[in-house]
Amino acid sequence: MTSSTPARIACVLGTRPEVVKMAPVVAALARDARFAPVLVNTGQHRELLAETMALFGLRADVALDLMQPGQRLAGFLGRCVEALDRTLDDLAPAAVVAQGDTSTVLAAALCAFYQDRPFFHVEAGLRTGDFRNPFPEEMNREVASRFATLHFAPTAAARANLLAERVPDERIVVTGNTVIDALLTVRDLAIPHGLARDRARRLIVVTAHRRENFGAPMRGMLRALKAIATRWPDVEIVYPAHPNPEVRRAIADEIGTAGAVRVVEPLSYGPFVTLLAESTLILTDSGGIQEEAPALGKPVLVLRDETERPEAVEAGVARLVGTDERRIVGETARLLDDPAWYRQMARGASPYGDGLAAGRIVAAIGRCLEATPRPRQPR
Repeated sequence: MTSSTPARIACVLGTRPEVVKMAPVVAALARDARFAPVLVNTGQHRELLAETMALFGLRADVALDLMQPGQRLAGFLGRCVEALDRTLDDLAPAAVVAQGDTSTVLAAALCAFYQDRPFFHVEAGLRTGDFRNPFPEEMNREVASRFATLHFAPTAAARANLLAERVPDERIVVTGNTVIDALLTVRDLAIPHGLARDRARRLIVVTAHRRENFGAPMRGMLRALKAIATRWPDVEIVYPAHPNPEVRRAIADEIGTAGAVRVVEPLSYGPFVTLLAESTLILTDSGGIQEEAPALGKPVLVLRDETERPEAVEAGVARLVGTDERRIVGETARLLDDPAWYRQMARGASPYGDGLAAGRIVAAIGRCLEATPRPRQPR
């Protein structure tokens, strides 16, 4: 990286969580005169993507719009690989950056490898050790790691996972998680969520949508929500429901359209952060919320049997409760009825970073590219 021309960096994303976690990286690259970030949006998801990008002042330089109704995993991955291969050929970037564990990330890593371009993996090293849990994310991130030039591990535990897979230590940089960079910025904006609420009632926020929980596990979670709402009339449950048809069918069958569980449409990221900040506790099977809730001082019950984010559990600010109805109700009861236990879990200890991860990532990219020749020019 010796030319005075800024090095073009392809920043690939396609889902809302990727926008949130990549936004600080794109901004940090844009502030550095050595780099010219080019934002490539695969369109893996469409819901709320535009609002989230606008929140962070992002605009796609390349919009591939690959999502199709009822798309299958293999079909999307095939379209994504083909489109990204052409896109990278046209852009001829000095490097490719992507975050996390989606099909978009897997496609970006594979295309960078095929074109012999450095691939930088943000949020690298998360593992459960079970390819089926979470599905298909565990496979996506493990395979993407095989192609990474640098691994930006959010925690020391993620670094240890990579070392156990024989990734050389000099290719791992512990940065903290960029979601904390984004969260702290958006929290301070206090963007209204627009939901009418009784402030005297304790608020439980719920998100549940993972594929491995479809079917009986999700229905058990939903029955637990009904039981909680019935047992504690001073509690309000708000569930921004994922648009996936399988999720919506389960909600219709188990909760219906009326009742104490308030099912709402998904919120864009800014209003959702405000809702989380107002909550008493959070029930989720989401990965990102396991990172965000501790930073906001909110206890989180993880509706999964395993997590690739064990740090919050080890710190005592999150608990794995699975999908069994009685277990979920019991763990919720402990937090609602035992003030000492609640205070212990709500102490605001975040093991996921200090809000400065993006700066560390860009500094490491600079060091790497200084020692790496520019990739080949486009065909």
